[in-house]
Amino acid sequence: MNPDMFTLSVEAYEIVNHVLTLGFAAMGAALLYFVLTKNTVLPKYRTSAVLSVVVMVSAFLLLYVQRVSWENAYDFNGEAYVLSQGADLFTNGYRYLNWLIDVPMLLIQILFVAGIAGAARMSYMKRFTFSGALMILTGYVGQFYEPGRLNASVSAWTIWGLISTAFFIHVLILITKVIKEGAENMEGMPKQIFSAILPLFYVSWWLYPIAYAAPLLLENGTSYETVIVSQQVIYTIADISSKVIYGIMLTITATLLSQQQGFAQD
Repeated sequence: MNPDMFTLSVEAYEIVNHVLTLGFAAMGAALLYFVLTKNTVLPKYRTSAVLSVVVMVSAFLLLYVQRVSWENAYDFNGEAYVLSQGADLFTNGYRYLNWLIDVPMLLIQILFVAGIAGAARMSYMKRFTFSGALMILTGYVGQFYEPGRLNASVSAWTIWGLISTAFFIHVLILITKVIKEGAENMEGMPKQIFSAILPLFYVSWWLYPIAYAAPLLLENGTSYETVIVSQQVIYTIADISSKVIYGIMLTITATLLSQQQGFAQD
């Protein structure tokens, strides 16, 4: 490994630092929102809100550690940021740990707002947990081999990425069915907002494999600086969209459904 390839300009270092800060700050703000709005919905919808709270706590803590890892990985030499002597290299490992906790809960929480119950809910929960967890675990293994790492192997990185993508596609198929089933039992504004979750889901979730593939650009001569900035910006946009905006849309849908059903907040 050539340490010089990891040298970053001041601007590149600060962009990543700011983006990582934005990520965990957004989770902290959303945590407050979900705590304060939990009781604006009927009890049957509150499990979704509780899961949003858990997701935000996990994301806030692990994304904060991700930013600390970034700060510890580099030192300023007066002109640029260079790898710190003896420091751990910066990786996306903490993101994967966060996703391993969050993804199953993000997928399960929509079932409560969609009104899917009984055996059907249990079936979806099992499939979401299985595919969601394996999607993250296989991607986690793959990122250890991404271009630019000490043990880089494009073939291993690609194989694990493709395995992860297979589970990813299964999740998309399941979530599409859930949203369509749930929307059939809604009307008016709740239906519009709930249905809009599907395009949000597709856009935000497809950002993850794009970010995963970003290191491949190193093989074509793109600088590490460009790759790392692009990857962290994409991951952060995806995290905020798929957790914060997604959770808020579910909360608004549940609140409107509760109002339609005659619920009055205490």
